[in-house]
Amino acid sequence: MRRRTVVQSPEHVLIELLPAGLGTRFAAFLLDCVLLLGILSLLDRAIRLLPHGARDMVSVTAGFVVIWGYNTFFEVRWNGQTPGKRVLGIRVVDGRGLPVDLAQSLIRNVVRLLDILPAGGIGMLSAMLDSEHRRLGDRAADTRVVVESQPAIPALEALAVRRFNSLRTLRVRRYVEHRIGVEERELLFSLCLRAPGLSEQARYQLFEEVGAHYRARLGIEDPHLSGESLVRGLAAMCAGLETEPPPAAPKSTRVRVG
Repeated sequence: MRRRTVVQSPEHVLIELLPAGLGTRFAAFLLDCVLLLGILSLLDRAIRLLPHGARDMVSVTAGFVVIWGYNTFFEVRWNGQTPGKRVLGIRVVDGRGLPVDLAQSLIRNVVRLLDILPAGGIGMLSAMLDSEHRRLGDRAADTRVVVESQPAIPALEALAVRRFNSLRTLRVRRYVEHRIGVEERELLFSLCLRAPGLSEQARYQLFEEVGAHYRARLGIEDPHLSGESLVRGLAAMCAGLETEPPPAAPKSTRVRVG
């Protein structure tokens, strides 16, 4: 049985990761092998056009770069996916569920040399014994291969970790309830879930644009509230997670004279 893993991103968003099955990973591996052989074949034809004295040197160098750089190039360029992984709907992520970086991709693919010996036995045995189907390369690089599709709504308990005083009003809560529909709520949830995978500049611009839209729409005037804080606060409210209940109205008291 594959064990689902829940990890918490640096932005306090809980993400559920489902390890990719061994059959799916093997099928992706075979597709990548076919494509890699095709690239090497085209490369060989191109090298034959070179002068005879340079063929051997260029062939060895180019073959080494293509074979060892194929997986790393695509995993970094395509956010954890090679062409085979993309077709099968799986991707490589780091141990926290974030995009894999260059160093991690290099490590997991260099250690692949051990995984494929003998005849792939070590890697297969490691993946079968691990509850998350990690081969030795994944363990060394702290990576996972997971199913690409993630739940549309993350575990939103983490969205209530901060206090947003300017959102904790009856007027804003009423507007959220009646003016933000299902599709917009899914958008807010998705932004919170995908934020860790964005570059710093893209993340800032995106949250500020969305935040500015809801500032105007809901009449939120707090100048100290960042766009990301506003979006996360609204997402928590849409999920029914109050950051802090509004203060109760003071109870009337009777003063007895006499």
